[in-house]
Amino acid sequence: MPAIGVLTIELRLDDSHSLKDKRHVVKSLKDRLRHKFNVSVAEIDFQDLWQRALVAAVTVSSDHGNAEAVLQSVENEAASLLGRAMVSANVEWIE
Repeated sequence: MPAIGVLTIELRLDDSHSLKDKRHVVKSLKDRLRHKFNVSVAEIDFQDLWQRALVAAVTVSSDHGNAEAVLQSVENEAASLLGRAMVSANVEWIE
């Protein structure tokens, strides 16, 4: 049975003073995660707020352990890129 994992990452961007500033940070994060880990990434909430974002990364694998390792790596990369701007991260499984 395939494992589908969804990692949601909440961001607080205190240095963002416009939607353009926010989009730059979110787009950079999305592009980096997509290319490095081959996951699907999208901003899923707070699109109209300057200093807040909710981003989801999704992976599908035939092995739950592999999917879990990928999402853990994605979370670690996001944390290293964002630092204190990453407020929370949560993984959900669709099986």
